[in-house]
Amino acid sequence: MTEKRRMIFHFDMDHFFTAVEEREHLELKDKPVIVGADPKAGTGRGVVSTSNYQARKFGVKSGMPISRAWRLCPKAVYLPVNYELYMRVSNKIMDILRRHADKFEQWGIDEAFLDVTTKINDYASAEALAREVKDEIYAKEGLTCSVGISSNKLVAKIASDFQKPSGLTIVKEEEIEKFLGPLPVRRLLWVGRKTGQKLENMGIKTIGDLARYDPTVLTDAFGELGKQLHLAAHGVDRSDVQERSQIRSISREMTFQDDTDDFEAVLKTLDKLSEEVCEDALKQRLNFRTVTIRVRYANFETHTHSETLSFITDRVQDAERTTRDLLQPYLRRDKRIRLVGVRVSNLISSEKQRTLVQ
Repeated sequence: MTEKRRMIFHFDMDHFFTAVEEREHLELKDKPVIVGADPKAGTGRGVVSTSNYQARKFGVKSGMPISRAWRLCPKAVYLPVNYELYMRVSNKIMDILRRHADKFEQWGIDEAFLDVTTKINDYASAEALAREVKDEIYAKEGLTCSVGISSNKLVAKIASDFQKPSGLTIVKEEEIEKFLGPLPVRRLLWVGRKTGQKLENMGIKTIGDLARYDPTVLTDAFGELGKQLHLAAHGVDRSDVQERSQIRSISREMTFQDDTDDFEAVLKTLDKLSEEVCEDALKQRLNFRTVTIRVRYANFETHTHSETLSFITDRVQDAERTTRDLLQPYLRRDKRIRLVGVRVSNLISSEKQRTLVQ
């Protein structure tokens, strides 16, 4: 008996942070909206978290310095990041998606994979199910999303970005290489800025170029990643959809209005960030083992330093003591500090803790 072909959905919410803000504040409709740091009339520090499609028309992108976003779009509405609100909405959406899946895997706050193999018979029924779920999310939460459908996670994820916003793209198994071929090589999951530049220096600009490239040369250039990249270019991905912890880490960071060597103020800021991440962990019934600090100097030199504790905790004092210890080597009189951040990871549900530590 022939094994049934896998059917994978990738759901990606459209400009999630700004979409939620537009839903909450109807006066924002049809205006460019940017969620992130305070621009302070073009002198603000920090970066753009999300911009809506009206703002993107001006060239504003996620991760862009907020000062540059202001220069590109000074008339946009600038809002602070409201993590608590976005998390509440995300949880409701993920509950909807999970109910429709054989297997479910959340990626971040606004996207997820669904394996629906047993729930559909063909691509027509897959499309019908995807539209049903899209409609349910819109009816209950007033938000749109884009969906990619294919026989594996890699292609489904690329497809979900193909017709944004509110798109639905199906890539049948026999059409995968034709679909991927013309796309820029940086659309592949494992191709970041440095890898993308190295590939382009080798004359590899599209996924099709990568698929046709000698795999031996790729392996020589990238090691094991070269093999993975060549398979990905042919649309090969055997990874399973699997439930993961919804949150892999909790973090907060603060960019100082002025670069500073007032280390007492830096330490107090670090304590406040530790308090905030612990409050988040407590709300979500999570404990942590690993604590990480991030420090960026005025010249943008950036360091991270982590410590994995010998115990599981959710106590603020444990985070504060650890982050202060980690930061000490970076408190240098010849270096002014621009940014500090705190992250906790190795998260574990407090309800499961007793079982896992026995």
